[in-house]
Amino acid sequence: MGGITPFTATDYPGQLAAAIFVQGCPWRCGYCHNPHLQKRTRGSPITWNDVLSLLKRRIGLIDAVVFSGGEPSIDPCLASAMVQVKRLGYKIGMHSGGTHPERLKSVLPMLDWIGLDIKAVFASYATVTQVAGSGAAALSSLRAVLDSGISYECRTTAHPALLPEPELLKLANTLADMGVENYALQVFRKQGCNDPILNSSMVGNYPSATLLTQMNKLFPAFTLRRG
Repeated sequence: MGGITPFTATDYPGQLAAAIFVQGCPWRCGYCHNPHLQKRTRGSPITWNDVLSLLKRRIGLIDAVVFSGGEPSIDPCLASAMVQVKRLGYKIGMHSGGTHPERLKSVLPMLDWIGLDIKAVFASYATVTQVAGSGAAALSSLRAVLDSGISYECRTTAHPALLPEPELLKLANTLADMGVENYALQVFRKQGCNDPILNSSMVGNYPSATLLTQMNKLFPAFTLRRG
């Protein structure tokens, strides 16, 4: 495990939770706020037994446990870990970029909620992830989430250098056509980002009010997050 936050009110909608951070991610998004978790090291800062011990002490104080990262679906022990946490009586949440669709599909029956990052129009995914073929994995993961019927939020981090407004609208239309109903647009923020190009090229009037109005009409539940 890469770490744990014993208490969070923002990682699982409407629930008090703990967040478990899994090491490793195959993608290299420039705006990543946890770049220290991208590498999967041989040693872990915190052992799984320590995580379980903490969660046992939190019973009655929190409602849910969220697996985050890094990318939790990279871990072959993810399903086993979720089973152990579920036995403690917690709801199970997950933050994922959809990097490993088959493993994601295997744990969907255990999940109560998932936040799925959608980086870009699927054919242009490598412009954000820097990994060829990543769009196909994300598309497969999104289809699995929508087919599963579990509660979800799709969300996109928006930066004009990566998603100019026409591309952002194209992405929104694609998702709406696929049946996405709960969508959040997270405007890029510099805090925690180590990419100097992204940090220096953000503009204050992005995305425009006109674009936001168009996007709001596409989804039954649309959320804008700034700062």
